[in-house]
Amino acid sequence: MRSERPKPLHLICGRPMVMHVIHSLSGVQPAQTVIVVGHGADQVTARVTADSPSWANVSFASQVVQRGTGDAVSVGLTGLDHQDLNHLGHASSADGHLAEHDDMSTILVLPGDTPLLRRETIDDLVAQHEASGHAATVLVAQLDDPTGYGRVVRAKDGRVLRIVEQRDASEDERKINEINTSIYAFRRDLLGPALRRVTPNNVQSEYYLTDVVAVLADMGHQVGAVVADAPETQGVNDRWQLALAERELRSRTNRHWLLNGVTMFDPRQTFIDVDVQIEPDVTLYPGTMLQGKTRIGSGCQIGPNTRLNNCVVGSNSTIESTSAVNSQIGNNAKIGPFAHLSSGSRVADGQTTGAFYDSDTADSKKI
Repeated sequence: MRSERPKPLHLICGRPMVMHVIHSLSGVQPAQTVIVVGHGADQVTARVTADSPSWANVSFASQVVQRGTGDAVSVGLTGLDHQDLNHLGHASSADGHLAEHDDMSTILVLPGDTPLLRRETIDDLVAQHEASGHAATVLVAQLDDPTGYGRVVRAKDGRVLRIVEQRDASEDERKINEINTSIYAFRRDLLGPALRRVTPNNVQSEYYLTDVVAVLADMGHQVGAVVADAPETQGVNDRWQLALAERELRSRTNRHWLLNGVTMFDPRQTFIDVDVQIEPDVTLYPGTMLQGKTRIGSGCQIGPNTRLNNCVVGSNSTIESTSAVNSQIGNNAKIGPFAHLSSGSRVADGQTTGAFYDSDTADSKKI
């Protein structure tokens, strides 16, 4: 990302990437969400703690040395309640299958840089995994050009046998266009012991989480797959991909409001953060930016070329060519054109600022 800011904290539609991933869990309501942190751990921990909804039950585990995705998940397991890794792998059933205690609950593993992941996709993954009774279920996607991605190798009956990384794949395996999205559901009693059997015998000398799939399959456990739309599961690794993800999420957000009674003269030039709330019969003109936790009352006309950041606007107000931050605007007010409302400004019901109003130079921030 070429940035001092840790990648998971880069914003998309006003929300850090990792928070979009956490919100994709809203349908399954996890008993606990463990965030594995490394680079920029203090910044990530502070922001996620402040922004996470209470239902997510967030905690943190630190991966001090970056030794691969398998190691990261092992670290994450240490953050789960009632989880003692000193006992992992010490128990196995008579038929040789991996086993740990009797906890068959589901563990989801998700990367923190997939902000386009939909709640419905996670709901479907968990539902199919738990209904099947599989040891693991992999979220997969189909790509015309799978270069760079791990390939999913299946048996003739559709079972997943293994996942092979691009750099370790044979020529035939590289022809496979079904790819691993790095999103999984595991049976908890089998995941920890399987991780114990993973070795760093690969080009990167890392512990691959993907190797857990082969470990489970080789022991006779069933590993399934759920197919997702490829664009939804794409990770963000640079500013270009960040911009593409922003465009896609903004399109989803605008479509939501268009289908709920909001008029936009040009959705391509209308920018709405995901935490903004808009009542019906609002009209948004081109160049309008609604950011943060802005609230817009019914019947308002906003824009053109207006930016409102963390503002509350009453009903039937008109705001034209205005910049405002942390401000309150009453009902039936008229702001602008070319007005500036600095933090803490208040415009009462029915008031008009007039053109070129600046709350910083006015006698009072309240009118």
